[in-house]
Amino acid sequence: MPSQFGTFTASELYCPKCHSSQPVRERLLLVLPSGELHEYVCARCTTSLGKRTVSGPAVIPTAKPPAARRPGARRLLR
Repeated sequence: MPSQFGTFTASELYCPKCHSSQPVRERLLLVLPSGELHEYVCARCTTSLGKRTVSGPAVIPTAKPPAARRPGARRLLR
């Protein structure tokens, strides 16, 4: 049977501190080799309400190489 749904993301969760269902924000906690770990926090009181793991290859930003100096260029010292 084919999968009808891809991945789920929560838009609202029950917050025990607010005593009602509240909108949530998803915050990235860790970037792992196996995927990413996200945390759901209440948009009203910022209480942690749950975690979600997104599996797949992690996208690791690469640093730009340092700019090459021209040969014979002088370096200013202060």
